Amino acid sequence: MSPEGSTVTFRRVPENLRHVLKGQLCRFAKNLETTVGRGRPFDCLITTDAELRRLNRDFRGKDEITDVLSFPVPGSWPPAPGPRLGDLAISLPRARAQAGRFGHALEQEIRILMLHGLLHLLGMDHETDGGRMERAEKRWRARLGLPASLIERVRT
Repeated sequence: MSPEGSTVTFRRVPENLRHVLKGQLCRFAKNLETTVGRGRPFDCLITTDAELRRLNRDFRGKDEITDVLSFPVPGSWPPAPGPRLGDLAISLPRARAQAGRFGHALEQEIRILMLHGLLHLLGMDHETDGGRMERAEKRWRARLGLPASLIERVRT
């Protein structure tokens, strides 16, 4: 983790794309840290489908590709007060495909995935919380100027 707060790291992402996205996504991560995370930083890795599949298999027992994974600070589930929330991992190929399918820019899709993952780091779980995460994601999406959330897209 960076002493400056939340970070975005790219692994096996084309250099031209990394250069375009790096500044925008780092600023967005800092905004999420300040607003949604209430000053608590997180780190975000943007990587390949293969790495997301491996992480999903190793940590969740699900041998499948996914778009975003959240890893809270060990031993803090639900999240305990402290300086750091945890880590996110995002599949760039999955984000690119979803951006195309939903008609918005790749950067917007990565922002949606970062918000969704951060809400998981904060202890929310759309599969079990009776709509709490869905409502929070919808509110934050509107405040941050983001297109439809992951949860909303699954329901439509």
